[in-house]
Amino acid sequence: MTSVPGTNRPVWLAESTHPDLMPAVKEALSQVVDPEIGLNILQLGLVRDLMITEKNAILKMILTTPFCPYGPALLDMTRVKAEEGLKMPVEISLGMEMWDFSMMEEGLGGDWGLF
Repeated sequence: MTSVPGTNRPVWLAESTHPDLMPAVKEALSQVVDPEIGLNILQLGLVRDLMITEKNAILKMILTTPFCPYGPALLDMTRVKAEEGLKMPVEISLGMEMWDFSMMEEGLGGDWGLF
Protein backbone atom coordinates (compact mmCIF):
# COMPACT_ATOMS: atom_id res chain seq x y z
CA MET A 1 0.00 0.00 0.00
CA THR A 2 1.46 3.35 -1.04
CA SER A 3 1.50 6.20 1.47
CA VAL A 4 1.06 9.91 0.85
CA PRO A 5 4.58 11.42 1.07
CA GLY A 6 5.29 12.88 4.51
CA THR A 7 2.45 10.95 6.14
CA ASN A 8 1.53 7.39 7.05
CA ARG A 9 -1.86 7.71 5.31
CA PRO A 10 -2.50 5.45 2.30
CA VAL A 11 -3.15 7.10 -1.04
CA TRP A 12 -6.88 7.13 -1.78
CA LEU A 13 -8.09 6.18 -5.26
CA ALA A 14 -10.17 9.39 -5.39
CA GLU A 15 -7.00 11.48 -5.07
CA SER A 16 -6.12 10.53 -8.64
CA THR A 17 -9.64 10.33 -10.08
CA HIS A 18 -11.21 13.40 -8.40
CA PRO A 19 -8.41 15.62 -7.04
CA ASP A 20 -10.67 18.69 -7.13
CA LEU A 21 -12.94 17.18 -4.45
CA MET A 22 -10.15 16.30 -2.01
CA PRO A 23 -9.76 19.63 -0.14
CA ALA A 24 -13.46 19.77 0.75
CA VAL A 25 -13.74 16.13 1.83
CA LYS A 26 -10.52 16.24 3.86
CA GLU A 27 -11.72 19.38 5.64
CA ALA A 28 -15.08 17.74 6.39
CA LEU A 29 -13.49 14.49 7.61
CA SER A 30 -11.04 16.35 9.83
CA GLN A 31 -14.07 17.40 11.90
CA VAL A 32 -14.75 13.78 12.94
CA VAL A 33 -12.87 13.32 16.22
CA ASP A 34 -12.44 10.08 18.14
CA PRO A 35 -13.81 11.08 21.57
CA GLU A 36 -11.53 8.75 23.52
CA ILE A 37 -8.28 9.66 21.80
CA GLY A 38 -9.03 13.29 20.91
CA LEU A 39 -7.60 13.13 17.37
CA ASN A 40 -9.55 13.21 14.14
CA ILE A 41 -10.01 10.18 11.91
CA LEU A 42 -7.50 11.47 9.34
CA GLN A 43 -4.82 12.01 12.00
CA LEU A 44 -5.45 8.50 13.27
CA GLY A 45 -5.29 6.99 9.77
CA LEU A 46 -8.74 5.41 10.06
CA VAL A 47 -9.80 6.34 6.51
CA ARG A 48 -8.05 3.75 4.37
CA ASP A 49 -9.49 4.57 0.94
CA LEU A 50 -12.04 6.72 -0.86
CA MET A 51 -13.53 5.77 -4.22
CA ILE A 52 -15.94 7.98 -6.15
CA THR A 53 -18.38 6.68 -8.76
CA GLU A 54 -20.89 8.57 -10.87
CA LYS A 55 -23.63 8.10 -8.28
CA ASN A 56 -21.90 7.89 -4.89
CA ALA A 57 -18.68 7.50 -2.95
CA ILE A 58 -17.40 4.52 -0.99
CA LEU A 59 -15.21 5.31 1.98
CA LYS A 60 -13.22 2.42 3.43
CA MET A 61 -12.60 2.91 7.12
CA ILE A 62 -11.31 0.98 10.11
CA LEU A 63 -11.77 1.53 13.84
CA THR A 64 -9.06 1.76 16.49
CA THR A 65 -10.40 -1.42 18.13
CA PRO A 66 -12.89 -4.03 16.92
CA PHE A 67 -15.16 -3.33 19.89
CA CYS A 68 -14.84 0.46 19.89
CA PRO A 69 -17.78 1.71 21.99
CA TYR A 70 -18.04 4.82 19.79
CA GLY A 71 -17.79 2.82 16.55
CA PRO A 72 -21.38 3.17 15.35
CA ALA A 73 -21.49 6.90 16.10
CA LEU A 74 -18.06 7.44 14.51
CA LEU A 75 -19.10 5.61 11.34
CA ASP A 76 -22.33 7.59 11.07
CA MET A 77 -20.62 10.93 11.66
CA THR A 78 -17.98 10.02 9.08
CA ARG A 79 -20.68 9.27 6.51
CA VAL A 80 -22.51 12.55 7.25
CA LYS A 81 -19.34 14.65 7.04
CA ALA A 82 -18.15 12.90 3.87
CA GLU A 83 -21.53 13.58 2.26
CA GLU A 84 -21.26 17.24 3.27
CA GLY A 85 -17.78 17.52 1.75
CA LEU A 86 -18.50 15.56 -1.42
CA LYS A 87 -22.11 16.68 -1.97
CA MET A 88 -23.14 13.12 -2.84
CA PRO A 89 -24.27 9.94 -1.05
CA VAL A 90 -21.50 8.07 0.74
CA GLU A 91 -21.38 4.42 1.74
CA ILE A 92 -19.03 3.38 4.54
CA SER A 93 -17.20 0.09 4.03
CA LEU A 94 -15.79 -1.15 7.34
CA GLY A 95 -12.42 -2.76 6.72
CA MET A 96 -11.04 -5.63 8.77
CA GLU A 97 -7.49 -4.27 8.82
CA MET A 98 -6.20 -3.95 12.40
CA TRP A 99 -5.33 -0.40 13.42
CA ASP A 100 -2.03 0.34 15.11
CA PHE A 101 -0.15 3.47 16.16
CA SER A 102 2.01 3.43 13.03
CA MET A 103 -1.08 4.45 11.01
CA MET A 104 -1.24 7.81 12.80
CA GLU A 105 0.07 10.93 11.07
CA GLU A 106 3.82 11.23 11.39
CA GLY A 107 4.86 13.04 14.52
CA LEU A 108 1.67 12.41 16.50
CA GLY A 109 2.92 9.23 18.14
CA GLY A 110 5.29 11.28 20.29
CA ASP A 111 2.31 12.47 22.32
CA TRP A 112 1.77 8.82 23.24
CA GLY A 113 5.43 8.21 24.03
CA LEU A 114 5.74 5.88 21.05
CA PHE A 115 7.98 7.66 18.54
